[in-house]
Amino acid sequence: MKKVIKERKDIVFFIKMFPLKMHAGAYDKAKAIVCEKSLALLEDAFQNKPLPKPKCKTTALDENINLAEKLGITGTPALILPDGRVITGYRDASALKQLIDKR
Repeated sequence: MKKVIKERKDIVFFIKMFPLKMHAGAYDKAKAIVCEKSLALLEDAFQNKPLPKPKCKTTALDENINLAEKLGITGTPALILPDGRVITGYRDASALKQLIDKR
C-alpha cells in the first residue's frame, strides 16, 4: 500500500483493524493502535515490536469484526474496492493498482 500511495496520489486506503482470534494478543494490539490512531504503532506491530496497552474504550474492533463476518471476510489482508469487490490475500503494488483501475 505504501508504494501505491507514493506512486498514485489519486488512491487512498482506509485501514480497518480486523484482529483474528487465532493470533494471540491481536485484539489488544489492534485496540492500542485504534486508541492512539497511530500508523507508527501499526508499523511496530508489523515488525513484532511490543505495543502499549490500549488506553481507551472503543467498539470499533467489534464493529469491524461484525462487518467482516457480514461480508464473508475470514482473513487478512482483505480489500474492499470502491465498486464493492472484496479481494482477499496479499497483492503487490502493481496488482493493487490493476485491481483498483479495473472498474
